Amino acid sequence: MLKLRQLFSTKQTPQSEKIPGSTQVKNSAGGYSWQVDDWTRLDRFLILGSDQGSYYASPRKLTVENAEAVMRCVTADGLRTVQRIVDISKSGRAPKNDPALFALAIAAAADDDATRKAALDALPQVARTGTHLFHFMDYVEGFRGWGRGLRRAIGGWYNHKTPDKLAYQAIKYQQRDGWSHRDALRLAHPKALLNEQAFIYKWITQGVAEFPAELLNDKGVRLIWAFEQAKQATSAKEIIRLVEDYRLPWEAIPTQWLKDPKVWNALLPSLPVTATIRNLGRLTNLGVLAPLSRNSQLVAARLTNADALRKARVHPLQVLSALTTYQSGHGVRGRLSWTPVTKVVDALDTAFYQSFGNVNPINKRLVLALDVSGSMSWPTIAGVPGITPRVGSAAMSLITAATERDVQFMAFAGKFVPLNISAKQRLDDVVKTVSSLSFGRTDCALPMVWARENRVEADAFVIYTDSETWYGGIHPTQALQQYRQALGIDAKLVVCGMVANGFSIADPTDGGMLDVVGFDTAAPNVMSNFIRN
Repeated sequence: MLKLRQLFSTKQTPQSEKIPGSTQVKNSAGGYSWQVDDWTRLDRFLILGSDQGSYYASPRKLTVENAEAVMRCVTADGLRTVQRIVDISKSGRAPKNDPALFALAIAAAADDDATRKAALDALPQVARTGTHLFHFMDYVEGFRGWGRGLRRAIGGWYNHKTPDKLAYQAIKYQQRDGWSHRDALRLAHPKALLNEQAFIYKWITQGVAEFPAELLNDKGVRLIWAFEQAKQATSAKEIIRLVEDYRLPWEAIPTQWLKDPKVWNALLPSLPVTATIRNLGRLTNLGVLAPLSRNSQLVAARLTNADALRKARVHPLQVLSALTTYQSGHGVRGRLSWTPVTKVVDALDTAFYQSFGNVNPINKRLVLALDVSGSMSWPTIAGVPGITPRVGSAAMSLITAATERDVQFMAFAGKFVPLNISAKQRLDDVVKTVSSLSFGRTDCALPMVWARENRVEADAFVIYTDSETWYGGIHPTQALQQYRQALGIDAKLVVCGMVANGFSIADPTDGGMLDVVGFDTAAPNVMSNFIRN
């Protein structure tokens, strides 16, 4: 005869059912999880984005849900929302800036005057490049019209730039999303504060035939002059002279000259670190980067310069994407191919760790479990090709491997199995290891169940997951409570969310459980501080 407690229990409930008396909701997979609050959802959206959807939710559905959460945050506390957008965007904690620009556009259309003003005042801090500005302009049109406040904010974006920085933006980021600097200036009508600015505005909106001699003393005007000269160049030698004399960015070079190795040799010494990362394949294909070459040493030193990485806001996800693409020897799009230079691969591996900043060791006993189920194989994180939540979780786990000495790595691969991850492994090796694991149903309670059954003493459990699980005979929070009671250890649980959905397996009423956002550069230290008390 079936015992009644097998049918109803607050201590052991199947994950396909709601824990009696709890506030759990049905997740996208059909199981039951907790709904995260709007502020947590805001963070997830700002860092992970939603344009790729998830395994269980379409991009439209996920974006609508996140946008509605942003709107609720704006309504509840618009100034706090704007400050959060600015903080995450400025600190480089997110791999892409688009979600921050989208959220700022929502705030810029708020009913509250103070929120609207704060959002528009924050525009230069969030939209730091011409591309960012054009994205914002595209987004904001979906929420409001072009009133005086918005025109003033766009005009201020231009007016507050020195002539040299204004010129750099104008030639480096010429147009995106159907917008150009000409469009923006004609809408905003800013009144230039300097003669050099006025000249650059005229060049952008009308073009100019002559450059007054008195203005050519200005660095910004000279840069535009050099840009115009490059358009008319008839030899690589002319392009190289312009690059060396005027520091033209590579985006200002006519396409036909970007196939010449000599041009890239001239560009390389002053090439920004982000541009260097983006062009590694091209540079190697052209022979500019070769084994044991001086250029390879220069690039390796640039990629492993922690200060340069921080100032350029290079995100670990950008480095991981560059590493997996460069190591593969061919581009994600197109037919470009190359033979990877080992020194460059090693430098990218080092750059990944450095882009997280200094992570303080916890010096606690940890069980770290990776969800490698089918739902973690889709979508890509922040739309970065090849980087799925499954791959991302493996990469983030290496940060723990590099800083902690007492960690047991496990994976939900059909069954709960040990995962051989070592700080001595290179990042691309670990990605390959995890990518080869078989898919399986995920029971996020297994880390605690396994540790209790095997008398494994752990101070904390860290689970990387999308929280869209339904399989298992007991909820993770119930399993953690049983573990604490059985071993007499007040163990903690950290859930690292790898998708910008609204679910969590962590009980928000339990102070020993924490939600963090995967691939937030602040996540490793937040986890450390929480586990360390």
